[in-house]
Amino acid sequence: MTDLLWQFFCHPLTIPLIQRAILAAMATGIVCALLSCFLVLKGWSLMGDAISHAVLPGIVLAFLAGIPIIIGAFLSGLFCSVATGYIKQNSRIKEDTVMGIVFSGMFAFGLVLFSKVDTSQHLNHILFGSVLGTSYDELKQIILISAIVSIIIIVKRRDLMLYCFDPVQARVVGLPVRLLHYGLLSILALTIVGSLKAAGVILVIAMLIAPGITAFLMTKRFEKMLIIALLVSVFSTVVGTLISYHLDASTSACIVILQAAIFVTAQCYSLMVNRKSKS
Repeated sequence: MTDLLWQFFCHPLTIPLIQRAILAAMATGIVCALLSCFLVLKGWSLMGDAISHAVLPGIVLAFLAGIPIIIGAFLSGLFCSVATGYIKQNSRIKEDTVMGIVFSGMFAFGLVLFSKVDTSQHLNHILFGSVLGTSYDELKQIILISAIVSIIIIVKRRDLMLYCFDPVQARVVGLPVRLLHYGLLSILALTIVGSLKAAGVILVIAMLIAPGITAFLMTKRFEKMLIIALLVSVFSTVVGTLISYHLDASTSACIVILQAAIFVTAQCYSLMVNRKSKS
């Protein structure tokens, strides 16, 4: 039994490639967990999906312009969020409908660009991530982005919580609602850009939803919700990376599957508690 545990947990940790992958996945998981609580509270899960898909044309255009891909991806994601807000405010169309057409249009545009441009990037790595291929420079970049966003979220968590829960009340007490709105969109775009290596543009949305919604089922206090989401995300990223190593499978997919399994378990637990309380 001890030998099996050693082979599963400890042996992979002696490999530098796995060490970098786990650190990158953990850094990504921590910031995604913190942000997911606010997205769940605000009902912005689809916004994360929209921005994650909308970064693709920015990646290709940044490659053509010879600038860092992270800049192009961030600007593209930010443009998607601003365009969605502008169209919603100046039309009768609902926000979810606007997000659907904007992100699908930008994603399709990115696919066309990618198919016509000879880049060194592999499409599967962009779509699904390639955390096992994380270099030291990329690891530093991921940790830096995660640290910046995490500090902002922790410092402004009370203002962001009030804005997400009740924007009207936030405006009444004097909070800069518009600044909080676009600030939250900006850090969402930055988080998605920082998560591209670990999860890709498709699976990152799961990492932005699963920890928050799982924590939401487990507690009614927001501070505890943040802690539970962090624990769920860190556990799933570390164990998911190790599972992917042993199965020789996609790391991001293993992480997302593990998070989904934890959510299902939390949902079953929540149903059992509700039935007992009613009886």
